[in-house]
Amino acid sequence: MELIYRKKFHIYPTDVDRYGRLKSSVMLLYAQQVAGEHCEELSMDYDALAAKGMFWAVVRNRIQVTRLPKVGEDIQVETWPMPTTRTAYPRSTVAFDGDGNELFRSVSLWVLMDLKERTMVLPGKSGVIVDGTLRGNELSTPRSLTPKLLEKTLRRSVCFTDLDRNGHMNNARYLDWIADLLPSSFHKDHTIADVTLCYINEARETDHLDVTYGFDPDGCMLVDIHRPTEGHDHDRIFAAKLSYQSLG
Repeated sequence: MELIYRKKFHIYPTDVDRYGRLKSSVMLLYAQQVAGEHCEELSMDYDALAAKGMFWAVVRNRIQVTRLPKVGEDIQVETWPMPTTRTAYPRSTVAFDGDGNELFRSVSLWVLMDLKERTMVLPGKSGVIVDGTLRGNELSTPRSLTPKLLEKTLRRSVCFTDLDRNGHMNNARYLDWIADLLPSSFHKDHTIADVTLCYINEARETDHLDVTYGFDPDGCMLVDIHRPTEGHDHDRIFAAKLSYQSLG
């Protein structure tokens, strides 16, 4: 089976924000969809892994945006697995517009989880072998994000529509939550340029989460999401660092 998987997407009105630009969450959903379809071709999809008592989970993601496509455009997304590490399965993705110009690229770090215990299964003990390749244009794998003291806090609850098939909050929904932290006036004049996402613990339905956020001295937006219990690292759910480009 070919190591590079390609798929075309048409950008519908439901995929864009009020300014007609592709939502950052949908960009991530495209990357996850092509990864899932490629895994299905490789016989490593959800059902195949569930039969072995495992499932895929993303622990980190980095996205670099050249241009957000607009409603009505047709784009092509390519994805391929990178060489497996001792702990994870990295995957690269890149998207192009109709003229072959790059729109965005990402690298995601996938791990295998035990379906019942919800603990990580190392590649060497999983029996799952993924042949990876390097094309020379991959982003470097993102590092973890250190917690920061941030000035603003918003309480949100995980609802049914936030959940994915694994029963926890879908990775892309975090980007919707982040977008909601900023007003339309900001989004009108700015688009995402670079984003690092760290998924630290599962968030489940009815969880009440504290979303803390602010901007660092370099103008990057920092986001940390915690369960409202004091003093324990395991209560940290998610972290992100985002830089924006001005359209002015």
